[in-house]
Amino acid sequence: MNQSTEHPISRFPVPELSEMPDDIRERILAVQEKSGFIPNVFLVLAHRPDEFRAFMAYHDALMDKPGNLTQAEREMIIVATSNLNQCQYCVVAHGAILRIRAKDPLIADQVAVNYRKADITPRQKAMLDFAIKVSVEAYEVNDEDMTTLTSHGFTEEDVWDMAAITAFFGLSNRMANVTSMRPNDEFFALGRQARK
Repeated sequence: MNQSTEHPISRFPVPELSEMPDDIRERILAVQEKSGFIPNVFLVLAHRPDEFRAFMAYHDALMDKPGNLTQAEREMIIVATSNLNQCQYCVVAHGAILRIRAKDPLIADQVAVNYRKADITPRQKAMLDFAIKVSVEAYEVNDEDMTTLTSHGFTEEDVWDMAAITAFFGLSNRMANVTSMRPNDEFFALGRQARK
């Protein structure tokens, strides 16, 4: 499945859809129906069904919940920290999602390359400063970080969300790199045209 010899999507075995447990196959087909293609992350992680289910449950708990962080801001965290972790899959895939959620064809590249120069708000820069700190030196997080984030209107729950998204995608970045997960070609073009 999607495992061409020219460009394999993983260095590990990728199961055929017909071989997957029903619940996983149904979730993958629903994503395919919505997006028009199957993101390779679903196929690669289906190699380990129990871990697939746990991964997706935590992903959904973090990314689909209501809160003060917009969906675009959640994606900004993923793009900035995934670039730091040199995760090609997550920068490309979540960059596409960020462009769509922000309705901005430039934002993902700006955030990935250098969010400090991106066309984002001071509040969002503070959010990404914190996410980067969690990525590289979580042991240094202190009450001053909380004070800074609070001054930008973030709540304790928002800070928890920022940390959890950063930590979860740190796992995702590392697994994507170890599996040599290839971004789908479709992601590169998504959200590149400005919406009118």
